[in-house]
Amino acid sequence: MQQVELSEQLSISRIVHGMWRLADWNYTPNQVINLVEDCLEIGIDTFDHADIYGNYMAEELFGQALSQTPELNQKIKIVTKCGIKLVSSKRPDNYIQHYDTSYDHIIWSAENSLKMLKRDCLDLLLIHRPNPLNNPHEIARAFSKLKADGKVKEFGVSNYLPRQFDTLQSHLDFPLVTNQVEISVSALQEFDNGNIDQFQKIGLSPMAWSPLSGGTIFKGETHRFLTIRNVLHKVSDEYGVSIDQIMYAWLLKHPVNIIPIVGSGKVKRIQSAVEALKIELTTQQWFQIWVASRGENVP
Repeated sequence: MQQVELSEQLSISRIVHGMWRLADWNYTPNQVINLVEDCLEIGIDTFDHADIYGNYMAEELFGQALSQTPELNQKIKIVTKCGIKLVSSKRPDNYIQHYDTSYDHIIWSAENSLKMLKRDCLDLLLIHRPNPLNNPHEIARAFSKLKADGKVKEFGVSNYLPRQFDTLQSHLDFPLVTNQVEISVSALQEFDNGNIDQFQKIGLSPMAWSPLSGGTIFKGETHRFLTIRNVLHKVSDEYGVSIDQIMYAWLLKHPVNIIPIVGSGKVKRIQSAVEALKIELTTQQWFQIWVASRGENVP
């Protein structure tokens, strides 16, 4: 599978596997290992985590499984995120969900992720959400420390707007390498908030969470979702594929080099996403879906 070069130090697979629901799948360690092996076999070598996934359990479950096969752990790349604090029995001091992007918390969170994942180095660490109490100097200081100590290779953000990205970047001596945002056939806000333009301006490849619209396309009954779904079926029939593959192909066609995160634990669904790499939508087909989602023709 094609690799996307985020920096001279880090390339990741064109499709990334997401571990948000790992704790919900109730997989045994062997099943986790089998999933990782299946992903590697079809070309996916990058796995997306966050400290909070699975009520702070996903990283640990993944790490415990991969610790049984250290050689397999060396073949994969890990993305994880920090900065959100959940109300949880695992974090009894948190009485309200909030953000923490302080120097101390970023350092602690990265080191805890390394401990949970049984790794010596994270390939990519992201700030999970913009913080209204943001102190870019603190974030930059933490990133620089983790990089200097060899604990994290590269850094980025998630759900940041262009001005928030620029503010943090201005405090760093090295470039942020990605912004993980929501992009799908029904989530077009990144085209309106300036992010897509910024990605192209600085040559940054974004990661796309919820690339299948969180499943709403398949079951949503509003006029908008019905319209999008009808167009997706029309286009998918022309290729003889499923509509989820067309949704991935729609993202993959964009020249900004969007990297979809596939959140399924079923190998068949992951394989379907990978097969979408072979689909070349025409410009008119891409705009058919765009117009269906916008609800109006382009001017």
